[in-house]
Amino acid sequence: MNYPAEKFSFSELKELLDEKYEEYNNQTFIEHDPVSVPHLFTKKEDIEIAGFISASLAWGQRSQILRSAKKLMQMMDYAPYDFITHATKKELDPFRSFIYRTFNGDDCRFFVLSLRNIYLEHQGLEKIFTSAFKQYGDLSPAIESFRNVFLKTPHLHRCEKHIASPLKNSACKRINLFLRWMIRSDDSHVDFGIWKEIPPNKLYCPLDVHTGHIARELGLLKIKTNNWPAVEMLTDALKKFDPQDPVKYDFALFGLGINKLICSKIQYNKL
Repeated sequence: MNYPAEKFSFSELKELLDEKYEEYNNQTFIEHDPVSVPHLFTKKEDIEIAGFISASLAWGQRSQILRSAKKLMQMMDYAPYDFITHATKKELDPFRSFIYRTFNGDDCRFFVLSLRNIYLEHQGLEKIFTSAFKQYGDLSPAIESFRNVFLKTPHLHRCEKHIASPLKNSACKRINLFLRWMIRSDDSHVDFGIWKEIPPNKLYCPLDVHTGHIARELGLLKIKTNNWPAVEMLTDALKKFDPQDPVKYDFALFGLGINKLICSKIQYNKL
């Protein structure tokens, strides 16, 4: 039987989160995580594009996400930036057969063409997010600005569901995950930290079924739905444990969640 979350003291929660952050924030853990795909590359633009595509597919079983993301990298000859900026119509045709869950060939071709527009006409992904962040001082409107640019490329209406919007109350898990990879960094080098003009304490915690479940068991999240207000509430709660790098605890919450560990007072010393 689980103890209520109120039975956890602040120091116990911090100890647990710090311990699990250290446990899961390492190269061994990411071998089976989508972040391993952008780690195949060293060129900044390749890392960004591989990261964005991998994060965009990041729902479902991690093994299937990895297989699908690596398949797309293979279709791009493991040179994603060169491919998206130079691919001919004939070279794009094979993408029509790609499918991962609800992400199909039409979505895939649209992503490639939209990324082409972003890099050729808007100076790349970093420029879009950084410019909007400097304007608003917050990543929520920056995500919305990015979405507006991304959707300027002609597309089917169905494609829009793959680019989440805070204004539509989405948790924007996949975009927040991508931003975590690009912005935060530490000695483990799991996250890349290649975008230097947005501070890590402005990131929002990626929120999905795993992190949401554990966050609610720990009393960090009171909202029952995984929506944007829940993202804000969870991120604010994590800032109490580390005001400068709150999203590092995504490793702890996600790791506890996927390993189905019960965060109760009874289980605490076994975690």
